[in-house]
Amino acid sequence: MQTHESTAAGSGQRCDERVVAAARRGDEKAFIAILQAYDRRLRRIASCLLGDRDLMDDALQEVAVKAARALPALRDPDAVGAWLARTTYRTCLDMLRRQRGLVLLAPEDLPESGDGVADFVDELAARDAVTRLLATLTPEQRAAVVLVDQEGLDYRLAAELLDIPAGTIGSRLSKARAVLRRAVSASLLEELS
Repeated sequence: MQTHESTAAGSGQRCDERVVAAARRGDEKAFIAILQAYDRRLRRIASCLLGDRDLMDDALQEVAVKAARALPALRDPDAVGAWLARTTYRTCLDMLRRQRGLVLLAPEDLPESGDGVADFVDELAARDAVTRLLATLTPEQRAAVVLVDQEGLDYRLAAELLDIPAGTIGSRLSKARAVLRRAVSASLLEELS
């Protein structure tokens, strides 16, 4: 019996080439193994771009459907992770263009009761501040910040995932960081007033 395992490689997960080959031939278990191997990275990308758990789940479901259709024709099976990340990024951008909504808190994120409520309120305020700051960026800038500053990817790999030149990542990060500095400064000045 063939096993469907993923192996860690480099800065993220990478599926064994046998798993990718099996998935390309229609093996459902292999396809699921691929999605599981890259799930964490794809969730982070979708979560940071969309800011809403339900939208994130919808986006990832859409990515899975696109992957199921396109995987057999994928030109470079070794690049399945980068392809999935690009597909997730583009799917999220499409969703953002289609609908602008509020960032909603999922019920499971609410504290049950007791002493944790004050800590939870502080954490929520911090999350809200970060969400508001990220919302000042364009989706393209936000993706660059998430991939490089949060995920820790180098410019080359982030550019590859977004299917843009490496210099463009540097430019987007520079502009995004300038926007974030201005937003933080304005927020601090507002608090001092």
